[in-house]
Amino acid sequence: MSEPVSDQPAEPDIREAFAAAAKRSGLGRVAPGETPTGSALLAAMGGVRGIVESVLPGLGFLVVYAITHELVPSVLIPLAIAVVFVVVRLAMRQPWTSAVAGVLGVGISAGLALITGRPEDNFVPGFLINAGFFLALVVSLAVRWPLIGVIASLVTSEGSAWRADRAKVRVATIATVLWCGLFATRLLVELPLYFAGETAALATTKLILGVPFYAALLWVTWLLVRTAWSRRADDDSAGSEPEVE
Repeated sequence: MSEPVSDQPAEPDIREAFAAAAKRSGLGRVAPGETPTGSALLAAMGGVRGIVESVLPGLGFLVVYAITHELVPSVLIPLAIAVVFVVVRLAMRQPWTSAVAGVLGVGISAGLALITGRPEDNFVPGFLINAGFFLALVVSLAVRWPLIGVIASLVTSEGSAWRADRAKVRVATIATVLWCGLFATRLLVELPLYFAGETAALATTKLILGVPFYAALLWVTWLLVRTAWSRRADDDSAGSEPEVE
């Protein structure tokens, strides 16, 4: 007797969900083995609008706080700017999820600072995010599954085969260590300023270590990954050529 066929749709494969997320990430904007371009880098950062939406709230906090030294306008004006970005995207019928995420981030930061009455607490959520990424990267290195290699394998749908290639493992490890360095640098530089109550210096440092450092490291990562993945593609194509008698 045959088994009854369920009318329920199959549950989405977890691996496929992770692969889709990897391809949407900054690292997934250039497939391993491909040559990175300036336009790809810009797209990975959300385009010009994405960069503006990322930088302007923090810049608004810095400017307002430097002028007024008042907590309330310093955290509410950036929140208002983030809300305007969402409204503009909705009005233009453009994707708005990233803008909403920005509003949530700015809102949580502003709410924490307003609750404690300390303007420097506006940066605490950022510390937690950086610490979380740093910890995830370190754990991936400790278990010998460097996260950059995992993302590259999801983008190329090659599964765990990359771990049998020493060049790929080495490159993925180096790239993962570099990202660890980025998040560690942010924490090591910004936390002393936080504990010293140097709010304006903290806001300035956060801007400097934000988009510029992210863009530079993303480009370096693309170049590193390309060396190993394109080498393997060349080896495979060479091996598939027919022998000449």
